[in-house]
Amino acid sequence: MHALVEDFLFSLRHERGQAEHTQKTYQGLLDKFTTWAGTHGLTNWRDVQLTHLTEFLQHERDRRLGGAPEESTAKLSSESLYLQIAALRALFKWAETEKHLPANPAENLSLPRRWKRIPKSLSHAEVEQILKPLATPSPADLCDQAILELAYASGLRLAELRNLRLEQLHLEAGFVTVIGKGNKERVVPVGKFAVAALGRYLTVARPQLVRPKSPAAVFLTRRGTAFAHVTMWLRITNRVKKAGLERNITPHMLRHSFATHLLEHGADLRVIQELLGHSSISTTEVYTHVAGQRLRDVHEQHHPRAK
Repeated sequence: MHALVEDFLFSLRHERGQAEHTQKTYQGLLDKFTTWAGTHGLTNWRDVQLTHLTEFLQHERDRRLGGAPEESTAKLSSESLYLQIAALRALFKWAETEKHLPANPAENLSLPRRWKRIPKSLSHAEVEQILKPLATPSPADLCDQAILELAYASGLRLAELRNLRLEQLHLEAGFVTVIGKGNKERVVPVGKFAVAALGRYLTVARPQLVRPKSPAAVFLTRRGTAFAHVTMWLRITNRVKKAGLERNITPHMLRHSFATHLLEHGADLRVIQELLGHSSISTTEVYTHVAGQRLRDVHEQHHPRAK
């Protein structure tokens, strides 16, 4: 059973161009099923029926969450269940298409309703506070400054920031080329503040961070290596703490702020979709709710008859 999963994951990564994070997520979800199947005498995907899938999902829904206290009654969230079903459906659909299996028992599995979470964004004042340069910056500080400026100026994902290479920078022309999800390339403008921060980092700081075996990644750690996901996350959150913000701010909130502030200042939703690299406009439409809420908040705060 594991061999078929490996073939599926290889197809996801190298044929469909899915992100490494997506591949790892699917692997973890499918490993749960194969482990459960082994304890129930299932050793071949051909033997798996719809009843087995529903039994497994019921097991997942009822089991106590790992790491939760014994007295806890918390169950698997609908979001997690959604992902579990999506992984099984994707595997079986691929296996049937590739003639590995004669039928697809997962095609009748229905996905639970997935509530759209409203993304959290920063206010203009909070962004200004985060992006305020340090008085005596080290090379690492200049790197952090360039990362933050580019993240807010262009709305890049954390993985896109990590994987950005020198040849993708076109600072004189004011844009970067980005390889996003599904290996799709897009062109994203870069504002003058981000261009200035990147220019200073590349001129002053990066040469001090480069080592003989350093890659061509734009952003380098103190050891001259490309950033790991967790390392860049921690560097950004530590810089936020230095700025004196007490909110729990994640790197992705800079991307949300980029989109929200564009919409609030009159940008077209289709343009924002293109800048963010969303394949569907429905993904981008969630920002209309954010902007609408901000308008209501301002109205309630400032209008004399709002309350």
